[in-house]
Amino acid sequence: MNFSELRVLRPDLAFIAHWVRVQSHVLDLGCGDGVMLDYLQTDKGCSGYGIEIDDAQIPQCIARQVSVIQQDMEAGLAMFADNAFDTVLCLSALQMMKDVEGTLREIARVGREAIVSFPNFAYWPHRLALLRGHMPVSKSLPYEWYDTPNLRCATIQDFEALANAVGLDVLERVALDEGRAVSVLPNWRGSLAVFRLKKK
Repeated sequence: MNFSELRVLRPDLAFIAHWVRVQSHVLDLGCGDGVMLDYLQTDKGCSGYGIEIDDAQIPQCIARQVSVIQQDMEAGLAMFADNAFDTVLCLSALQMMKDVEGTLREIARVGREAIVSFPNFAYWPHRLALLRGHMPVSKSLPYEWYDTPNLRCATIQDFEALANAVGLDVLERVALDEGRAVSVLPNWRGSLAVFRLKKK
């Protein structure tokens, strides 16, 4: 998969991909269908593994020749040594964890750097939905309140405070809307928050 194909398929991942260095060793937590690792392997010469629990996603990873481990990442990453990876990705998956803090600590342990993204609950249409008395439904939060896999809701400021508390420095922080960076009022206008992090 080349960059143009990735940008058409997933503009958010295309933006995030530039933060991953060429020939990095990568762990992709909640890798889904493996599209990000497919791109990183074929276009940037990266190696690594995906971790995914969803039965339906595993064959797609295999078809893309992505090395995938089927397991619940909340069971821990004990199979990996400290600093085993140059970069750990956790893209639109952290909000599905029961123990966000523990998962983030494990990410910090096994990776030299981390890239984390999640739906920004402070995005203006989400706020408007709440003002109207309803839980928000959007591209970044596409489920109804009763069937959502998302267990946690966070804003950009909430996550930055937690990252600092678990010993991570924020190297870069971007709010995206439709895969494009938002510079003015990012906590209000960005539907997806993306952080590049490093151990303090």
